[in-house]
Amino acid sequence: MGIGAGIFLLAVGAILAFAVDFQVVGIDIRLVGWILMAAGAAGLIFFFAFWNRRRPRAVVTQRRDYDDPTGPPA
Repeated sequence: MGIGAGIFLLAVGAILAFAVDFQVVGIDIRLVGWILMAAGAAGLIFFFAFWNRRRPRAVVTQRRDYDDPTGPPA
């Protein structure tokens, strides 16, 4: 889940939890809103926690050339 999906879930959940005033038989709209807000917050937390791990790490290699024909010192 990315930043956009997390913010979207937070926004839809907040609308359902705080702004909607209708009833659906068998479904608590406010509870659904709170669940969506929790899922959006968890998605944002996981996104930022794993954000650095997706970046490729630079590998530095060093090559040494020797002018001595016998090779490098042991």
